[in-house]
Amino acid sequence: MRVSEFRQKEVVNVLDGKRLGAVVDLAIDESCGTVQAIMVPGPVKFTRWFKGDNDYVIGWEHIKKIGDDVVLVELDARFWSRYDNS
Repeated sequence: MRVSEFRQKEVVNVLDGKRLGAVVDLAIDESCGTVQAIMVPGPVKFTRWFKGDNDYVIGWEHIKKIGDDVVLVELDARFWSRYDNS
């Protein structure tokens, strides 16, 4: 699968049905060429100046299925707690 094909896919959390957005980037291990993580846009904040500052980084181990139009991920409270700024 090409990177451009990945960027056209919507990411959905199977635990709550939440749509996270489309894949914006991939983290690839250059030594072996495998995908380590996908990135989807995080919440936009007033102070966000640079693209990618708030992106969610979803490790490959959280990906459950890759379909034609969607990537299904399983993200529980432990994942979201990393991004909780409260």
